[in-house]
Formats: sequence, C-alpha cells, structure tokens
Amino acid sequence: MEEKDLIPQEIIESKIFLIKGKKVMLDRDLAALYGVETKAINQAVKRNSQRFPDDFMFRLSAGETQQLLRSQFVTLKRGQHYKYLPYFFTENGVAMLSSVLNSERAIQVNITIMRVFVRLRQMMASHSALAGKLAELEERIQDHDEQITDIFKAIRQLMAPPIKPKRKIGFDLKEKQARYSIKKSSRK
Repeated sequence: MEEKDLIPQEIIESKIFLIKGKKVMLDRDLAALYGVETKAINQAVKRNSQRFPDDFMFRLSAGETQQLLRSQFVTLKRGQHYKYLPYFFTENGVAMLSSVLNSERAIQVNITIMRVFVRLRQMMASHSALAGKLAELEERIQDHDEQITDIFKAIRQLMAPPIKPKRKIGFDLKEKQARYSIKKSSRK
C-alpha cells in the first residue's frame, strides 16, 4: 500500500467486477470510497454526460441488474429493488470521475483506484504469459503422446496385482504319469 493511499488497495480490488467482459465498479461502491452519496456521483455524471460515453459507463436492464446484484453482490433480498438502476463505471469512467469530482479525497482515492487497475492489468498479463507457456507444454506433450501413453500402460501393469494361476480341480492323467515315471526312474 502506498503512503498516500486513504483506502487499502485490497478493499478497492474487492469492489472491481468483471461484467460484459469489462472490469467495472458500481456507482454506490465508488460513492462510498469517495465519501459522497451515490446521488452526488450520478448528478455529476448527468451534468457532464458528454464526458461519459458508453465505453466509460453503462447501465444494465432492470432484470439483469436484479439478477446480478442478487447473485454477485448478495445485497438485494427478494422483493427489494433499486429506485434507479446503478451505473457501472469502467476504468476509463473511473478516471473521468476524477475530473468531475474535485475534492481532495476524491483525487487521492482515484489515484489508488488507478494503481489497482494497473496492478490487475499486470496480473492479467502475467496470467496470459503463463497460459501461453501451458499451451506450449501441451503441444510438446501431444507430440510425445504415444510414448506417454505407453509409459502409463506400463505403470498400470506394474501397479496391478499379480494374477495367480488357477489350481486345477480333478485328476490329470498325464501329470500323474509324469510323476510316476520320475519316481520309477529315480529308484533304479
């Protein structure tokens, strides 16, 4: 955590969600972080609507919002609803909020939020690199697939319990004659 951060980055991370393939923050979470009412943020956005295109913020339909908030955020109980649908701000939208909200706290919190978004982007890049290495390893394994299959078969055979020969039931004339001839020849 940076010295100037008012809010721990872990708290901010917990407020970032992936919706429609975008990392977003909910208007009420941003309001709580900035120390203002949600209504104040929404009014500032309406006054400066030209600064917030669709790729900076968006709203979901009432049904989508209800389902999302119930399943993801576990905040609404059955029968409860929002008077106004919440805004979801993308990283660019959060950055633009700093130009609309001019309090010292908003500036400091916004700096911390931007650091968190950058850190998440770096983590995603490292995960992408790891995924690439994993795909490369899978390709190598496929090249040697037959050999690996043979190894697994051999290991399974070694792990299998030994098969005991079944004891014959009944009288075997050939076996008896062979024993008898061995005993006869040893007497001479």
